[in-house]
Amino acid sequence: MVRKLSEEEVKRELENLEGWEFCKDYIQKEFSTKNWKTTIFVVNAIASLAEAQWHHPDLEVSFKKVKVKLTTHEAGGITERDIKLAKSIDELVKEILKH
Repeated sequence: MVRKLSEEEVKRELENLEGWEFCKDYIQKEFSTKNWKTTIFVVNAIASLAEAQWHHPDLEVSFKKVKVKLTTHEAGGITERDIKLAKSIDELVKEILKH
C-alpha cells in the first residue's frame, strides 16, 4: 500500500507545481485551452499519460477548460503517485498549449 502524504508534505510539493490547489483529500488544477479541439487533445493526452503511469485522475471537461483532480483512493488521500502524475501532466499540457 502507498503512503498518504501529510498536509505539510503536500503543501511543500505544491510549491513546485504552479497552479495546483490542495483540497484536503485531493489536488486539482484547471487548464485553459484555445478551443474544443485542443481541449479534447489535452484530455486524450492526459488519459494516455495516466494509463502509462497506471494512476487515473478525475477529469472535468468543458469547451475551453480541463480540470484535473488527483488522489490515491487506496491511501485515502494524496500520495507521491499524485505528485508524480501532476508533474507529468504539467509538462505534457505545457507542450501541447505551446502550439
